[in-house]
Amino acid sequence: MKLVYRYRVKSLLGLLNRQARVVNDVWNYCNDRQKDALRFCRRWHTAFDLIKLTTGCSKELGLHSGTVNDVCQQYAKSRQQSRRPYLRYRGRKALGWVPLKGRELKREGNAFRFAGNTFRVFYSRPLPEGKICDGRNFSRDRSGNWFLNIVLDVAEPPARMIFQDVGIDLGLHDLAKLTSGKPVPAPNFYREAEPALATAQRARKKNRIKAIHSKIANRRHDFLHKLSISLVRQFDHIVVGNVNAAALAKTSMAKSVLDAGWSTLRLQLAYKAVKHGARYTEVDERFTTQICSNCGAKPETRPRGITDLGIREWQCSDCGAVHDRDLNAAINILRRGRATLVAGISVL
Repeated sequence: MKLVYRYRVKSLLGLLNRQARVVNDVWNYCNDRQKDALRFCRRWHTAFDLIKLTTGCSKELGLHSGTVNDVCQQYAKSRQQSRRPYLRYRGRKALGWVPLKGRELKREGNAFRFAGNTFRVFYSRPLPEGKICDGRNFSRDRSGNWFLNIVLDVAEPPARMIFQDVGIDLGLHDLAKLTSGKPVPAPNFYREAEPALATAQRARKKNRIKAIHSKIANRRHDFLHKLSISLVRQFDHIVVGNVNAAALAKTSMAKSVLDAGWSTLRLQLAYKAVKHGARYTEVDERFTTQICSNCGAKPETRPRGITDLGIREWQCSDCGAVHDRDLNAAINILRRGRATLVAGISVL
């Protein structure tokens, strides 16, 4: 099992800024050579071809040779994944990025040594023993802070026995509704910061705008991390509906959808469940709000999609059961997750 540990760097930030600009130059050089191949109808460059073209430039550029090789490999990989003949150039607006080989990174107490330089970090949590894999890098966020990302290969814990399971319906008024009936109110961090953000935007204070956006993102991630770890520790099997956040972000609900952070929550639940030996399942959530969790029918009195989002409680015309919209959906999601789990066990 591979885990990523992220530490904020507190030394040699000027060096990383200079190296990030040189990394952008190497990336743009790879892009130019790819365009040359297209212009003269030649074979497209592979990662091996780009590494050969950049051999011997590391000393002149002031970069580690492994960093140059990683940039070439990432360029070829990104071009293949996006299925495009060439990619965008990296300029000043691109976030800083300096890749490195795992074998070149050495630990020195609470600091790390790379390419003859010692980088001190905010050692927020201990780094467990394990093999440092390739894919490490220094990355810069929009606030200008640098982070060291380390990928470790650690042993996967044994799966826990399922004593408690839960179905989760994701929403906007309540971020999540559990099958136990407990709601998780949406924190609405962006909505709270909107007045201050509007004031800063009218005054055209770019640094203030960046600081507000950074604070919103940090508060949201902190809240979702605490929520996800509490759910993983409490339940052995977590079932979540695969709500299409990208599609809803194109509607009039875009601000609320993006502020909720559904995709981030599901991602955190997925990897934390594996880390702690729990099970995580995503199921198709279609018609979960319309199917009666008591009799399994789709009555005429059911709420119908987005048009009936204002209906928060409804009564089944077939069996007469009264349902809370979100709780009913959470129960149906849990049943689908249990069916998927039983089917998987029978196949095994």
